[in-house]
Parts: sequence; C-alpha cells; structure tokens
Amino acid sequence: MSTARAESDREHDVSRFRARLHPDDAGAVERLVAATGFFRPSEVAIARELVEESLERGAEASGYHFLLAEDEKDLVGFVCFGPIAGTLSSFDLYWIAVCPHRQRRGLGRALLAAAEARIAAMGGSRIYVETSTSERYAPTRAFYSACGYRCEAVLADFYAPGDGKAFFVKELSSREQAR
Repeated sequence: MSTARAESDREHDVSRFRARLHPDDAGAVERLVAATGFFRPSEVAIARELVEESLERGAEASGYHFLLAEDEKDLVGFVCFGPIAGTLSSFDLYWIAVCPHRQRRGLGRALLAAAEARIAAMGGSRIYVETSTSERYAPTRAFYSACGYRCEAVLADFYAPGDGKAFFVKELSSREQAR
C-alpha cells in the first residue's frame, strides 16, 4: 500500500474501499442513508433498491456501480454512479453518503475521487450530479463546487415549492481519462 493511501485510510478510519456488493449491503446502505437525516423515506428506499438491482442484475446490466467504504466492522460511506444511457461518455453520480460521525474528515472527497477515477477508466468524460437547492443542502452544493463541479442548471420548485433541483457537472481532464 502506498504511503499516501495508508495516510488517507488512517485519516478516514477506513480499512478499505470495495466495489463488489454483498447481499447484506442493501440493508447497510439503507441504514446509512437514513442515518444522514437528509433524505425522505422514499429516497432511502430508492438507495436500497439500487443496491438490490445491482446485486440481482450485475453492475453492467443495471448501470449502478458502487464503491463502499468500510471500517473494521461497518459501512461508513458509499458512492453510486453509472453511465447515462444514450450518451457517448457521460455518467450520473446517483448517490454519495457518509455516516454522520465520519463526515467532514475527507471520506466523501476520497469516495468521490475514487468514483471519478473509475468513471474515467470506464471511458467517462463528464459527470452529472443532481441535488436540492434548499438551504439544508447548501453544504452539499459547496462540497461539489469545492470538488471541481460547476452548477450548470437549476429547475425551480422541482422537489417542492421553494425547493429546486440543481444540476452540477464536472468534465474529467484528459489526464484523468488516461489513467
């Protein structure tokens, strides 16, 4: 293991990232998403359904690729992404979530960077992310901006009156795509 990776793992208290889903991950993802306190019950159910679909059909057929961060015993974060059907090289970032007690320690950035590297390796050149425009999601929007994403569009009142949908995009550099 490289020194940088070892330091990164110590910083996040994460023993590893893994891409292969296990059957018990559906419940673990559901619990993690619910624990953040950000998502409605219907959204929590969707996160679980994506894991179940990927387990049932496989990542390629379902279009849902996961990276999961674990400590010695628990799931502490994950990211879900996939290619956008009908595009040449665009990907959606569907989910990124980190346990509340692990937030603001760099784990989200590490998961996002790992997903970007995977997307680049899969031939991706652009990544799209959708999030709420409500004040509650201001830290989420700031996170994406700090990670090199730009707000490309906003649909007012999408989720509810006063709660729009913001679309962020990041173009992967040719260096990232060459990895």
